[in-house]
Formats: sequence, structure tokens, C-alpha cells
Amino acid sequence: MTQNQSHADFRLFLTIWNRTQGLATPSVHLRIAEWLEGRWDNGDRRLLLMAFRSCGKSTLAGIFAAWLLYRNPDLRILVLAAESLLARRMVRNVRRIIERHPLSLHLKPKNPDQWAGDRFTIARRLELRDPSMLARGVMANITGSRADVVICDDVEVPNTCDTAEKRADLRERLSELEYILTPGGTLLYVGTPHSWFTIYADHPRADIGETQAFLDGYCRLKLPILDHDGQSAWPERYGAADIARMKRQTGINKFTSQMMLEPVNIAEGRLNPADLARYGDELIYVPEINRMDLGGRNLVSCSAYWDPAFGGGDGSVLAIVYADDDGGLWLHRVIYLERAHGDVATAQCREVGAALQKYHVPAVTVEINGIGKFLPQILRRELGKARIPCVVLDHSSKRPKDERILEAFQTVMAARLLHVHDDVFKTPFITEMQEWRPGINRGHDDGLDAAAGAIALHPVRLKAGYYGGRQRWHGGAATHMAKTDFEV
Repeated sequence: MTQNQSHADFRLFLTIWNRTQGLATPSVHLRIAEWLEGRWDNGDRRLLLMAFRSCGKSTLAGIFAAWLLYRNPDLRILVLAAESLLARRMVRNVRRIIERHPLSLHLKPKNPDQWAGDRFTIARRLELRDPSMLARGVMANITGSRADVVICDDVEVPNTCDTAEKRADLRERLSELEYILTPGGTLLYVGTPHSWFTIYADHPRADIGETQAFLDGYCRLKLPILDHDGQSAWPERYGAADIARMKRQTGINKFTSQMMLEPVNIAEGRLNPADLARYGDELIYVPEINRMDLGGRNLVSCSAYWDPAFGGGDGSVLAIVYADDDGGLWLHRVIYLERAHGDVATAQCREVGAALQKYHVPAVTVEINGIGKFLPQILRRELGKARIPCVVLDHSSKRPKDERILEAFQTVMAARLLHVHDDVFKTPFITEMQEWRPGINRGHDDGLDAAAGAIALHPVRLKAGYYGGRQRWHGGAATHMAKTDFEV
């Protein structure tokens, strides 16, 4: 890609264009322009521009595309957006700049054969199959296309990321862009986060299996509406009163996501994972003093709840919750059982039994609605075979699931009494919590339901004792042999 040093720099190109439109160029736009040009000239080809909503970042990205064509007319630029209409809007804007900018008038061909709203080809030296600029929706078929620059403009919006399935599809489609780019090509993302599991996150989300951030290694520019000192990034347009009003009207989640660029779920959910206290301690059972210890805290009760499923869209989940003597609840494990083949009921009962034994659980409650009717009996059989000292109880849920979940979580989370283990954050549980909407929930909530069941079983205060010939921290009645070899 050739570069002619006699060409105007991007800031000058931008300023000239704004003057032809009767507009001033704010300092925040000059900062973005300087960053884009600096990264381009430095040879950085993986770029992420995050700027607050209504900052004009998409407009700047379009002007940047026009400047790139002005510098090198042989470039091929592909614009992707969540919807093709949004991508076409940028392409039309760039075409208009090419037609009217004083520095790019020579690029308009005399007899254009492609000068449409979704694609155009400028006057260039090479005969290439692909147009100079092409617009597509992110889910459109782009197989066979080739591009020197791909601009992903707001590919992450609620319609492409509000469920786990949509987020997985989006990541898969974006991963294919490496096959579209020519060697040494540039990939520029422009957008704001719309989910905790945003593609723009700077750290991997372990709970969805990421070992590195989706855009790991990208050069990043992040421009929130307020800087570290609380000053507006665009004071001429957004004063302190405007920002305060915006925060009140949009809600804290949406403001944090769209204006401060911090990944959260922008929907105002009833359960906010930010209210969970995270911990990483493991259980320590001290048989000599009948103590179950968790990070120096004495645990006094335990409950486990199994919400079974054998297939379909539901998951089979076991949740284990402990309580300490100060009233704190510790969601230690939310176990999504494996989808076994053959005798699924027995296989899951054995997996549950192993967990009950590992975590010294005194009793487990099995939901017997539907398929769970015969599970308690099978579970008792498997626990007996393995000599696992645990009582099996059954429970039939008659109340609506939404009510059960709200009642179990809302108070303890508001009081910051619910602690959640690091391993739980690696499961779908947190995703379920973020996406859960009572009354309109369309996603999975199996982990939430199981954990709600376990939380609802507390408090259960237990004393030390013996069971099955083995000393237990969780108590129960015991037999004691008194010494009688004494003289009267």
C-alpha cells in the first residue's frame, strides 16, 4: 500500500471537509484523527476505537476511509455493521465525500459503472474484481470477497449480543474476516460495549471459555464521556448538566456501557452480578474438632438443590450453598451435569453423589416436577452403594419460577450477603443472571433455579456428630459409650 508524503494528513483532510460543510472540528475529533493516522503510519493493522455514543465515531471512520482512498486509490474497503442499512449509510457518506471534498474530486470516475449506495469504485490504476468500497451486514454472506481494509462499525448491538447464542454467532462470523483480508490488511473495529461479554473486552471472559480477549493484541483508543477527573470529553456539546440528565434518563447500566464504555448488560436487569461478593477459598474439613472452614470462617450449615433434566434445551444443575455463623451465604458450586448417554438418570445420580461426597453435603433436595419423580429413589440407591452419608429429600415446586428466583436472590444480594466462588464464574451461571428478565426471560435459567432452591433452604443450623461410623461436621444424633469401670 503506497503512501505519498505530499498528501494532506488526516487532520487536515478532516478539517477541510468540515469547513466545506460549515462545521467546526472539536478537539475530541482531532484526537481520534491523530490516533487513527498515527496507528496507520506506524503500521498497526489491528485497531479498536471505542468512543461514547453520539461522539461521531462512525462519521470519523467514514472520513478516514475516504482519506485512505485519497492516499491510495487502489485500496478495497469492506464496511460491516449489525445491519446492512447501517453499513450502506457509511458507504453513501464516503461516496458523497469523494464527490465533494476538494482533495478527492479527481477520484470520481468519468463513466462510473459502480456508483451505488452499497458499493462504488473510484478512478484507480488497477483492474480489480472487488469495488473500492462495499457495504454488508455482519451476518451476510461475504465468502469470496477480498479487502485491504475492513471496518466493523457497531457490529455489536443488542440484536447481535443479547443472548449467548447470538454472541457465539457474532464471534464466529467476525473470526472469518481473517480470510477476507489481504496479507497486511487492516481490521478496524468501531463501537461501544452492549454486554458484559462484549467483543471489545480487554480481558478474557473465562465463564464463556475464553482464554484471551476476543480482540487480544489490538491497539485501542478508549474515549468515555468523562475522563479520570470527571471532565467532559466534549464540553462544547455535553456539559455537566447534560451528562447528569442523560444518566438519569437512560439508567446507570446503559450510561455506564454506552457513555463510559464499561462492559455491563445495558438492560436494567433485576439481578446485578456486581452485587455478588467473589471469593476463591476452598473448604477445609477438620475432623478433630468437627469444623468446616472456609477461608477462616466457621460454616454452620449447608444445603444442596438439584434441578434435574435429561435433554432438550434445559440443563441439569446441582447447586451447593453454605452459611457461616455471621449469616453470610456462600454459593460454592453450581455444577452443570454432563449429558451422559445410555442410563442418563443413573449417570447423573453418580455425578451428583461424587459432588455431595467431595463437598461434605449432609442433605440434598431433588426437584421432582416432571422427570424428577423417580430420581430420589435412584439417588438413594447410588449413595448407598458408594457409602456416601447424605440424606435425599424431594420437593415439588408449585410456585412460578420467576417468583422463586426473585425471592431467593433479591434480598441477600441487596444486603451483600451472597458470596460466589470463582469456579461458579466459569460456568453459565453469571450469564444467566445478567440475561434473566422475570416475565419475559427467553434465555436459560437452570443454574439460577437450582441456586435459588439451595438458598431458600437456609438457614439450617447443624451440630457436630457421627453418621455411618464417620465423624461429620454437619451434625446429627450420635451414640455415645460411657465409661463404667469405676468403683462406688
